[in-house]
Amino acid sequence: MKRELPKIAESEWRIMQVLWENGPQTANEVVGALSGKVKWKPRTIKTLISRLVKKGAVKATEEGYRYRYSPAVDESTCIRSETRFFVRRVYQGAMKPALAAFIEDADLSDKEIDDIQKILHQKRKE
Repeated sequence: MKRELPKIAESEWRIMQVLWENGPQTANEVVGALSGKVKWKPRTIKTLISRLVKKGAVKATEEGYRYRYSPAVDESTCIRSETRFFVRRVYQGAMKPALAAFIEDADLSDKEIDDIQKILHQKRKE
C-alpha cells in the first residue's frame, strides 16, 4: 500500500529544504542555516521541526543529549505531489492551461526551451 505524503505547510518547506540540501542536521544547525534568511526566532524553527517529525516528514535520531533530523520523505516526490495538488486546486486538474501559463510567464533561456522540448518529445514517445 502506498504511503500518503504528509501535507507540508509553506513555512515548513523552508525547514525541509535545509534538510534536503544539507542532510541530517541538529536543530541548532537548522537554525544557523536559516539565520539571515528568515525572521523567525530559534524557538519557532524548533517548533516547525517538531511538527514535521509528528507529521512523519522528518525523522529524529537521538545522538547523546540531542537529536539529528533528516528528511523522511523524498524531495522530488514532495514537489510532484505539491504540483499535482496545485494544478487540481487552481486549474481543476487541467494540465494544458497550467503548463501554458507557466511557459508564457517564464523568462526562459534557449537551453531551457530546448530542455522542455526534449521532455515533451519524450512524453509523446510514451
